[in-house]
Amino acid sequence: MTGQLQRLVLEFKAEELVVRCLYRRSLEDGPGTNTKARAREVAELVRSGLEGALAALEGDVTVVGTSGYTTREDIMVANRKESAA
Repeated sequence: MTGQLQRLVLEFKAEELVVRCLYRRSLEDGPGTNTKARAREVAELVRSGLEGALAALEGDVTVVGTSGYTTREDIMVANRKESAA
């Protein structure tokens, strides 16, 4: 059983991209911490989440919140189409 993606946060730094991936999964199933299998599973969750976000951005996007003056933060919402698994 794979995890269920809850949230992806991307942080762009000068020399790296930091991706924080929040997901749910059963404690009984799946790889333990610090294993190659867990790294592969999380990488797949991130990959599928980013692909879904890109697909959603192809449609209508609504800006639902803004803040900032010289440094700006906009929050966008895009409907994503669920594909049958």
